[in-house]
Amino acid sequence: MKLRIGDLFCGTGGFSHGFVQTGFFRVAFGLDIRRGSTETFSANHPGAIPICDDIRNVKPSEVADRIGHSKLDVIIGGPPCQGFSSIRPFRSINENDQRNNLFEQFVLFTGFFEPQFVVLENVVGMLRHDKGQTLKSIREAIGALGYAVHVAVLNAVNYGVPQRRERVIVIGRKGKTIPIGPEPTHAFNGRSMAGNGVAVRPLPLFSQELLPALTVWDAIYDLPPIDAGGESTQYRNDVELNDYVKARRGDCRVLTMHSSTRHTPRMIDIIRKAGANRWALPSGLTTSGFSSCYSRLTINEPSTTITVNFVHPASNRCIHPNQDRALTPREGARLQGFDDSFAFRGSRTEMVKQIGEAVPPLLGRAIAESLLKQS
Repeated sequence: MKLRIGDLFCGTGGFSHGFVQTGFFRVAFGLDIRRGSTETFSANHPGAIPICDDIRNVKPSEVADRIGHSKLDVIIGGPPCQGFSSIRPFRSINENDQRNNLFEQFVLFTGFFEPQFVVLENVVGMLRHDKGQTLKSIREAIGALGYAVHVAVLNAVNYGVPQRRERVIVIGRKGKTIPIGPEPTHAFNGRSMAGNGVAVRPLPLFSQELLPALTVWDAIYDLPPIDAGGESTQYRNDVELNDYVKARRGDCRVLTMHSSTRHTPRMIDIIRKAGANRWALPSGLTTSGFSSCYSRLTINEPSTTITVNFVHPASNRCIHPNQDRALTPREGARLQGFDDSFAFRGSRTEMVKQIGEAVPPLLGRAIAESLLKQS
């Protein structure tokens, strides 16, 4: 019998999709406030119940009625950052309290369903939120429910994702045995955003035991060249496919979402002169923006972190490594580790945001496999 998952703040369901890929988990429900996200979640988890609502309006007992049981094996989720603004002691929280913030709702669901494991993911900045008191409160709240807690900063690049994307992962295991996170499978010599003084697993250096990190080109080389504003529905068939591309293509025969933003003539001029950061541009060509804006990805390195606006060069480092345009939604999905068969719903803008916000499924899978070894 497969282990049951509850996916809170599910977004596209990419995180739980990684669990399902192991073959040992099934998703009971996914809850998110955004309609497009829950439609995407539902399209990729046909056996799960999608719930589109503010979690503060949803009682765990009501969800139990809808899914037909009150026990789960795992609860996962990533409460938005604003959910950590005013964490209070868990003993003061109940499901009828309208003051509950988003993280407290996460704890409420954990307390009600009593899973063997609970996994919370969030941005690295959470480590320093309120001078570390937020993370301390999170550990105490989960610990008060009878869970041993482990905190780690994991980088998706170390688990077969062609992107440097760090996340704080809080794993709780019912009982007194401290859970452990997944061992890296791919090596990348890079700096962590966690900063000094944080007890996290260091990024591993290249070694014989680990595979080399995947690069931007490893992920997208089979997608045909297109111009800005262009589109293609045909894969390249004149190249030998590596294991990563084979896995992402699967049985797909028609290429989808490989359409580029139609840039203005001025933006095309900027793109043609773009380098590793905004300061590589000729003086005066741009007048504002972060250093990562208007910059080109490096072809033989993992991508920098994909954001919700990766189809617009003015917002982040997202210019194709050797074509004069921003990434397409398909290229962004490839860099996030989504299979080409993963169905995104909503407008193009909504789909791009869903891709940029998602937890890479391969990171979810690595975490799921580590939990299976401990269950």
